[in-house]
Amino acid sequence: MLRYTAQRLLLAIPVVFGVLLIGFTLLNLVPSDPATVRAGPTATGAVIAQIRSEMGLDRPLWEQFLLYVGSILQGDLGTSLVNNMSVAEELSRSFTATLELIVLCLVWAVPLAILLGVAAAVSRGGFLDRLIISGAVAGISLPVFLIGMILLWIFGFQLQWLPFTGRGGPLWTLDGFRHAVLPSLCLGLIFVGPVARITRTSMLEVLGADHIRTARAKGLEERLIVGRHALRNAMIPVTTLIGLQIGYLMGGAIVTETIFSWPGVGRLAVGAIVANDLPVAQGAIIALALGFIAINIIVDLLYAVLDPRIQAR
Repeated sequence: MLRYTAQRLLLAIPVVFGVLLIGFTLLNLVPSDPATVRAGPTATGAVIAQIRSEMGLDRPLWEQFLLYVGSILQGDLGTSLVNNMSVAEELSRSFTATLELIVLCLVWAVPLAILLGVAAAVSRGGFLDRLIISGAVAGISLPVFLIGMILLWIFGFQLQWLPFTGRGGPLWTLDGFRHAVLPSLCLGLIFVGPVARITRTSMLEVLGADHIRTARAKGLEERLIVGRHALRNAMIPVTTLIGLQIGYLMGGAIVTETIFSWPGVGRLAVGAIVANDLPVAQGAIIALALGFIAINIIVDLLYAVLDPRIQAR
């Protein structure tokens, strides 16, 4: 298991380097001058030129990139051009908020999606199956911003049951939990549909296998056959999709955090790009990319737990 984990970590290194290169290149194509942003609108040309030299912006791009990678390896993500705060400090606060949102979403969305998929597979062709599939298709089809606006309008404006702007504190406090409910529902509703559909498909395939027919022939209860024999074998493709969907959640969190004014990494990235604060934007891209890579490594390790034969490949 340790060897398998080390292999996955080594494979992540070139991916991280590629993310750094692409993010650095794209942000440097933006038609803005970081030195001008830091100097302010009233600065003279001489002051701007001096700041460009101090920031190393007068050097070739390849040299700037190497200096940037070297700073990251030393744990220095730079300083915000707008508020002169450490990028690492801003990211630490924002990433905590995004992580709370995603964790709360997964706590209810993953079990519900798997349960709906299993129920649809067991009642194949019946009313419940059609109802679940219709709901899953609707959840996949609706864009996240529309779901967010519907939730905000119904539960925030009309019923006034839940707060819908900002973060009320840590998730384990009552106020923090109430503020996180609507954003987590918005993210979870785009998560449940795809996972429920792949669970249904995988379960139908496993339920038609020889060992399931043998278990039924032995007279085992249906709930034991479904829960113990079928579900575990059906979980590998489901786990794959869950990992991918968690990565998409981080992208969907950008829209969700903007709608609900949630102070996460996504909202931080949007604000930094609008304000031409390139160090913060680069730091946010790195944080989101590392989160996605970490999720994929965890999914690979879960494969090994579900099917030990994978470790021997």
